[in-house]
Amino acid sequence: MIAVRLPSEMEEELNRLSKKRNLTKTDIVKEALKHYFEREKEKARKTPYELGETLFGRYDSGQKNLSETYKERLKGKLREKYNTHR
Repeated sequence: MIAVRLPSEMEEELNRLSKKRNLTKTDIVKEALKHYFEREKEKARKTPYELGETLFGRYDSGQKNLSETYKERLKGKLREKYNTHR
């Protein structure tokens, strides 16, 4: 047994849905929790790659060799920085 306090907006929406679907509020809350638990289980099964998949490449620079040329680019930026101050 559990008792839950809902904000008035949620309670009103639950009442409307209960009347519309001709279900008890308890049945609607049980159904909602069931869906929530299923979603959480689905998330737990995903690999780290799958969780971040929509973010990978989102801000693509268009340069394919950034990880290979980072030392050269860093040296160039340092040269620029120190050559302009002398």
